[in-house]
Amino acid sequence: MTDYEDVRYEVEGSTAVITIDRPHRYNAFRGRTVEELIHAFRAAWADRAVQAVILTGAGEKAFCTGGDVKQRAETGDYGPTESGMFEIGYLHKLIRDIPKPVIAAVNGVAIGGGHVLHVLCDLTIASETARFGQAGPRVGSFDAGFGSAYLARVVGEKRAREIWYLCRQYDAHTAERWGLVNAVVPAGRLLDEAKVWAAEIGEKSPTAIRFLKQSFNADTDHQAGLSNLAMSALDLFTASPEGLEGAAAFAEKRAPDFASHVTGH
Repeated sequence: MTDYEDVRYEVEGSTAVITIDRPHRYNAFRGRTVEELIHAFRAAWADRAVQAVILTGAGEKAFCTGGDVKQRAETGDYGPTESGMFEIGYLHKLIRDIPKPVIAAVNGVAIGGGHVLHVLCDLTIASETARFGQAGPRVGSFDAGFGSAYLARVVGEKRAREIWYLCRQYDAHTAERWGLVNAVVPAGRLLDEAKVWAAEIGEKSPTAIRFLKQSFNADTDHQAGLSNLAMSALDLFTASPEGLEGAAAFAEKRAPDFASHVTGH
């Protein structure tokens, strides 16, 4: 893969900047987007000059709004890929495994699967205009792996359950107060501030940073098993009548009717 369509990849000094470039879809990812993100992160991993990675979204409205629900409503999947697979679980693992800190520069809404991406990054810097939240249960989706279990480690059980059960949106200062983000800056300073943090990391021992990241991850690596199980469950759920109703309602801009899917189990 040499030409990106959904992603921009740039290297400035010791920092790689990966930008999800689908502003017309609020930077929601389809299969190709995930494939290109994987390629970009692997390129940053292989580049010995790169010591930190910034992940952000194009435009001012969205960091990432997760999986492209309109695509799923139209085709029943997230579109074609070179591998024939939708590898979002591998992308999650890659963000954790790359031995270089990943900084999320959240420039707008970080919702659904986009919220999961920023949570998985080592650090998050948010624009004052950023908003955070989950949408899975509203659109017939969920992340019962890192997106929930690791989130609970970040903000605590009660907050994590609130985020998932209520699907509300929270402003940047609330997110900072909860420990969901490290810093909040004016919108016009966001990327510059992220680059300052990345440059500071670039001055440190890369070997020490690598061991520290692996040490932090070791405490929650068992959640990878939950993530694998959750992704398998999600594959089945999104093809079920309940999952399809959520996607269809989103595409048709109406409230979903989940009442017939309530069970006692």
